[in-house]
Amino acid sequence: MKRKAWIYAVILVQVTCAGVFVADIVMSVAGLRAAPLSWHMREMLELGAVVGLVLGAGLAVYAFLATLRREEGIDSRLRVASGAFMDLLEDHFTDWGLTAAERDVALFMIKGLSIAEIAALRATSPGTVKAQNNAIYRKAGVSGRAQLLSLFIDDLIADALPGIELPAVNEAA
Repeated sequence: MKRKAWIYAVILVQVTCAGVFVADIVMSVAGLRAAPLSWHMREMLELGAVVGLVLGAGLAVYAFLATLRREEGIDSRLRVASGAFMDLLEDHFTDWGLTAAERDVALFMIKGLSIAEIAALRATSPGTVKAQNNAIYRKAGVSGRAQLLSLFIDDLIADALPGIELPAVNEAA
C-alpha cells in the first residue's frame, strides 16, 4: 500500500508541475497575466518540476527493474511447472504401460495435433495412429481425447483447490 501512495504522490507532483507550466504558457500567450512571476516564484516552480521529473524517472527505473524481476520469477515458475507436467505425463504413461510409440502419439494428442499431423510427424499411416489412439484410451481408461486431457488437468489443479473434490472422469466400459 505504501508503494501505491508513493506512486500517486510522484504522479501528483508531476501533474501539478505540468499544470503550472501549461497555465503559465497559456496565460503568457493569451496576455492574461498583469504582472510577471517573480524570479523567486519561477525558481520554486522550476525546482518543483525538476524534483517531479527526477522522482518520475526514479519511479520508472524502479518499475522497470521490478518488472524484470517479476518476469524472471514467472519464467522460473513456468520452467518448474513445465518440468512437473512432463513428470506427470511420464508417471501416467508408465502406469498405463504405454509403448514408446504410444507415448509419442499420446504426447502429440495432448499437444492438440490431429491424427493426420501425428501420422506425418511419425512417418506412419493415419490408421496406425488411430489404432495407437484406441490403445492409449483403453489403457488410460478413457473414451476420447478430451477425457485423456482432463486426467492431466485434474491432476494439475487438484492441489490448487484444497478441500474441493473434483468429479471423476467417466471411464470407458
